[in-house]
Amino acid sequence: MADIFREVDEDVRTDQLKRLWSKYSIVVAGLALAIILGTTIFVFIQHQKQVRDETAGAAFQAAQALAEAKKPEAAAAAFDHIARTAPAGYQALARLRAAEERAGNDRDAAVKELDAIAADGSLDKLLRDVAALRAGILRVDVADKAELERRFGALMDSAFRHTAREMLGLAALKRGDFEDAGKWFDQIVVDPAAPTDLRRQVNAFLSLVRGGGKFSPAPASKSTEKPAASAK
Repeated sequence: MADIFREVDEDVRTDQLKRLWSKYSIVVAGLALAIILGTTIFVFIQHQKQVRDETAGAAFQAAQALAEAKKPEAAAAAFDHIARTAPAGYQALARLRAAEERAGNDRDAAVKELDAIAADGSLDKLLRDVAALRAGILRVDVADKAELERRFGALMDSAFRHTAREMLGLAALKRGDFEDAGKWFDQIVVDPAAPTDLRRQVNAFLSLVRGGGKFSPAPASKSTEKPAASAK
């Protein structure tokens, strides 16, 4: 009698499973297909990204080789192409390198591109600061005091503040403003975070400032050795 009840119970469960499968089989198949498609698309995207990165890396090396071969125009054109077609990371670096290659022949165009990079909020701050510093250095010989203080002043909270101060000091020294030059050089000397070599170099500039535009070497130390007695 118990066996009959078990058979009836199994038949009922089988019928329930058949009804459930009939009702939800499309959903289950759809989920399985979605998982397969999703995995396939993910693998394809990763493969394509790897191919793009490898292609961009090879193109960047080729452009760098042109730069090292002293072919700035060809190198700039190659970097421009990378900036238009490569993944985002390579694009930003290529823009910076293209501007650098143009600096020798068309300084104004280089500064314009560097300023655009520095103002691009979508880029990493360090890269933007590098562009701002390089643009300022390209303008240091021709810009007035106000422009240079605007350009380099924006870098005072960056990793390049020491170089920015040095550039402002050198520009002041060039225009004969020894007081202003001394102010910027002093800020480097008293900053314990400033590189030792830079502080040593700036101390030499401070000697020039204190000499009113002429180097004032420290007086030679007096010899403590007694003069030899003259021969009789």
